[in-house]
Formats: sequence, structure tokens, C-alpha cells
Amino acid sequence: MDGDKRRFGFWNPTPTRHTPLEDAQGLFASSMIAALGLALMGSAGLVASGTAGVAFVLHYLTGVSFGLYYTVVNIPFYVLALKRLGWAFTIKTVLAVTMTSLITELQPHFVTIESIDPMWTAVLAGILLGFGLLGLYRHRASLGGIGVLAVYMQERFGIRAGLVQLAFDVVVLIAAFSVAAPFIVLCSVVGALVLNLFLTVNHRADRYIAM
Repeated sequence: MDGDKRRFGFWNPTPTRHTPLEDAQGLFASSMIAALGLALMGSAGLVASGTAGVAFVLHYLTGVSFGLYYTVVNIPFYVLALKRLGWAFTIKTVLAVTMTSLITELQPHFVTIESIDPMWTAVLAGILLGFGLLGLYRHRASLGGIGVLAVYMQERFGIRAGLVQLAFDVVVLIAAFSVAAPFIVLCSVVGALVLNLFLTVNHRADRYIAM
């Protein structure tokens, strides 16, 4: 009985290592939370941070599916993940990106948003994305793209993941002026600040070392 509990993850006898079941539920729950944040941003016409922001800009410019762009934009970063962070991190990241992309595409069939305030959405979506990314980071995964680089920079050089992500977001948000009104870009900036400050404060290796 104890062996079954240990194997399936109902309790973990080694506090510093996640079981496969713990990783699976962590990836799924985090992807669901992140997808909700992305859906809110899309409903308000905002631009997200990271590679999701790049995917949003391309989506607004061409009308092609956000989920498709998000999947494609992340592919080059999988090479960095594989070389620098290993197979386990890469596989979990591919799964997280795939789930988030699929859930984001399916979500409009289940959730309809008729009216939404852009500034309130920016704050709420930033917090939701922050929780989603934090959950993935703590299960040794990310939402791909700059998240892979951010985790690598923190682990290799001690630079906070949130600060790395913030620098990349500045470039993405400048590009957002080509597809959105200044006020929407301002709201997107607020969302990026909320997300990255959330990660900077909460994603610290000295506070959470489970793998």
C-alpha cells in the first residue's frame, strides 16, 4: 500500500523531488491558469509578455490563430532548453506550451467574455500568468521562449528570471504599437510589470528547491 502511494504520488517521501503525478497535475493546472490569463488578454486586445506577446502581435497583424503562432515561435527555444537544461525540462516545457496553446484555442467555446476593462484585465491577467509561470518553474518547466532563457540565466548566473523576462518584454511592447492603440499598449505594459514583478518577488531558488 505504501509503495503504491509513493509510486503514484499521493505523498512524497522525498520532499526535494516531485513525483510524476505531482509534475503532471502541476503542468496541467499551471497551463490552465496561464491559458485563462492569455484568453483575458486576447479579449481585451492586449499584448502579453514573452513569446506569447510575439504570437499576439503576429495574430493581430495576420488574423492567423494565436495558438499556432505561439507553438511555432517557441520551437527555436526548445534547442536551448535541451542543450542547457536537459531532456526532462525540455519535455515538460513542450507539454506545457502544447497544453496552453490548445486550451487557449478551445477556451472561447466554453467561456464568453462580452465586456472587459483593459486596465483591470492587464492586472488580473498579469497575476494569472504569474501564477501559471511560477507553478511551471517550480516543476522544472516553463512556457517556452524567453521563459527558458530566464530560467537558464537565473540558474547559471543568478539573474532573477523576472528581470530577464522584463527586458525582453520591453522590445515586444514597443512592437505592439504597430497593432494596438497607445492606451492598449499602456495597459499591456502594466500587465507585463505585474507579471514580472510577481515572478521577481516569488521565484527564488532559496525558497523552493523541489525538482
